[in-house]
Amino acid sequence: MHPSPKSHSFIKPLFGLALISVVSLLGACETLEDLDPFGQKEKPLPGERISILVNERSLQADVAPGEANIVLPEPTQNDEWPMTGGFANHSMHHIAVSDTLSEIWSSDIGSGADDEHRFVGPPIVAAGRIYTMDTDSEVRAFSIEDGDRIWSTDLEDEYDDDGHIGGGLAYERDRIFVSTGYGVVFALNATTGEIIWSENTKIPLRAAPTVRGGRVFISTVDNTLLALDARDGSTLWTHSGAQETASLLGSASPAVESGIVIVPYTSGELFALRTDTGRVLWQDNLVSIRRTDAVASLSQIRGRPLIDRGRVIAISHAGVMAAIDLRTGRRIWSRQIGGAESPWVAGDFVFTITNDNELIAVSRDDGKVLWVLGLPKFEDPEDQEDPITWTGPLLVSDRLIVAGSTGEALAVSPYTGRLMGIEELPDGIAVPPISAGGFVFFLADDAELAAYR
Repeated sequence: MHPSPKSHSFIKPLFGLALISVVSLLGACETLEDLDPFGQKEKPLPGERISILVNERSLQADVAPGEANIVLPEPTQNDEWPMTGGFANHSMHHIAVSDTLSEIWSSDIGSGADDEHRFVGPPIVAAGRIYTMDTDSEVRAFSIEDGDRIWSTDLEDEYDDDGHIGGGLAYERDRIFVSTGYGVVFALNATTGEIIWSENTKIPLRAAPTVRGGRVFISTVDNTLLALDARDGSTLWTHSGAQETASLLGSASPAVESGIVIVPYTSGELFALRTDTGRVLWQDNLVSIRRTDAVASLSQIRGRPLIDRGRVIAISHAGVMAAIDLRTGRRIWSRQIGGAESPWVAGDFVFTITNDNELIAVSRDDGKVLWVLGLPKFEDPEDQEDPITWTGPLLVSDRLIVAGSTGEALAVSPYTGRLMGIEELPDGIAVPPISAGGFVFFLADDAELAAYR
């Protein structure tokens, strides 16, 4: 059973009352591709349908419709989002925002994405400020309340000013830690933007740092984890996984909790290491035996693993989603589900986007799929051209928010998988939305940061 509407209303529009008519029209649709606003679908030609896509398939729920029995914890206020994934364990649960959201302000963060440069790290929020890094490695701080710029610091390499696909940002103890595409790690004063120290790793960095307890954990593109001292940037220890010749754009930040760092590599390897020494506690490999074309065979764990109440939950692009005991490394369950986005856990349920552009709800206890919502795969579905990528999800006040390369954000019920609302954003979205201080923030490819509350 779903929570009683009296105690826990979850059918809420995402962006104001103007979408009520849209929601009522879309509520009966199982997938967005089923929408036909003009009621003029052409009749299909007779004959057998044969898929032209390699490995085309759709997940099926393991329970009958209406029997998912999803009950979530009450949403709670979240004041900060200090690093990619939220907190160091990447487990943010259910965040409280207002029943309806509307755009409050927007700000230009600098250089945007293009054919050569991409955003791979979302903004972060701490101490009443939101911090961003553009595609020219310029870091800016804005007021969370009105979007006014407080400071900016240009970290671009003076010998290579062509821009880079950088890593991202993290905050701890009034310092902003920055990983850059040209291999330099910076620590900035979070109040002024002044550079405190820098450390050249000489290896490009595509993942945002994770900071916990005075240690900065950063993954390099050659599958090495660096543990740096947050005080001065000195290397405390390193760990290396198997190298891969090809990988997806971007890398996953490590997850840290209880003196353990969980590091994912592009090889599909997942290691649990002691945060103080780097000693290996256990190892797993999230690579499915069932591999088809070259893209599907990329082993990379691109979505951030999360640590939640003694369990590690991770998903690989190569087709394995698993829950693993944090201390022992024992697999509690695993499913042949692949994805490149980070899972989201709340209560006894996990939500994620699969390689097949499906938003799914999974039981945290046993991995059963509870509902599946198909998301659009192509801007031109008839000719199957211009693939769409989706990022997220973010769970705020009884709705999952996902954003796409088409410049749309969708609100979906976490209880039923039904579409609740659609919002047009400034441009395509490549990094997941975040939420702090009652706001939801979107960073668009044109470098516009939009704040909704």
